Amino acid sequence: MKILLNMFWTFFKIGAFTFGGGYAMIPLIEAEVVSKKHWLSKEDFLDIIVISQTFPGALAVNSSIFIGYRIRGLLGAITGLLGVVLPSFFIILCIAVFFMKFRDYYYVDLVFKGISAAVPMLILIAVVSLSKSLKRNYINLIIILASMASILFLNVHPVIVILSSGLYGIVFLGKKVK
Repeated sequence: MKILLNMFWTFFKIGAFTFGGGYAMIPLIEAEVVSKKHWLSKEDFLDIIVISQTFPGALAVNSSIFIGYRIRGLLGAITGLLGVVLPSFFIILCIAVFFMKFRDYYYVDLVFKGISAAVPMLILIAVVSLSKSLKRNYINLIIILASMASILFLNVHPVIVILSSGLYGIVFLGKKVK
């Protein structure tokens, strides 16, 4: 029971203090789950993030479910889900009640501008952190460059890029895995 409460509190803090969505949460989740609590290895964490991205829904929600399941099964999945979702629920409830009264205030507007400026940096930190555990070889480099080019220059939808990369892995890399 102690691990479930600890897990709930960990995901609750992450959900409460992270702005910018799932990608901005990745460094915080990794710091708590891998570095601080040692619930998962870096490789397991990376696998969970990859799987979480392929499922529909928010990355933070999906990853909290998979991490919770990995640690404590179904009850862990539910605990992780509630922990990461409840802060947003309460914050949105408060915003819905009070936001319209305060939105046009100068300082409230500055707070939102400051938060929105920090979010891209959190996402960049997540990219750098996740790339550290990626094997450095030509195949991965080609996949990264092709994915970036497809999304940035050819306007290919990211879901198509993810599915294509997964299919490539199955077809061309599947025989190398033992």
